[in-house]
Amino acid sequence: MTGLLFESSSLESAIQALRNDLLDKDSPKISTMRNYRFAILQYTPRDEFKLRARIRWLTDDLKSQGWNVLAISLQHLFLTRIKKEEQRVLDSMIGTEHRLYPKSPERALNHLKDKIALYVEGSEGVAKDVIAVIDEFANSYLGDNDRTLIFLGRAGALYPFFRSSALLKHIDGKTRNLPVVLLYPGDRKDLNALSFMGELPADRDYRPRIYS
Repeated sequence: MTGLLFESSSLESAIQALRNDLLDKDSPKISTMRNYRFAILQYTPRDEFKLRARIRWLTDDLKSQGWNVLAISLQHLFLTRIKKEEQRVLDSMIGTEHRLYPKSPERALNHLKDKIALYVEGSEGVAKDVIAVIDEFANSYLGDNDRTLIFLGRAGALYPFFRSSALLKHIDGKTRNLPVVLLYPGDRKDLNALSFMGELPADRDYRPRIYS
């Protein structure tokens, strides 16, 4: 019980620290680099629903102070891509997974990883869709970049087919210099190391400031 209370307290502290930096009297301070306006809000996966509620609260709070806030669901972007695929391709993917699983669950999972990677990873994956959504949003709300914020959420729905550090690399320089906060379900291992969902090996390839 004590551990759960500590994790919830950590989430509240992280969100409050993010809010304080966003509302800095001079300009948002979520990054130490003016032209690299990314940050990561790390939270324990079991706190997913609590995280969503707190982000809704923060969004309403910012909007009440004149901010433009956009929430992008990575899950939605991924499912939209899948729905556009031909049914025969999806049937083949699922059929192969079903045939492989009884003999080797690991081979079945690796098969899915290889196939789904085509929809998720690289510059032509969900990163391309994130950039397009941000462009559309920026064109609709031309104004003060320092009072605009984008949340990238629902990353956990892409586990184990996704690495967020690669996503941030592919959208770097293509977000119209708007502040972007990635909502990251996982564990923080040290200053710059994060383990996606607390399951994958820690990835140290992170430049953004991490709130946790």
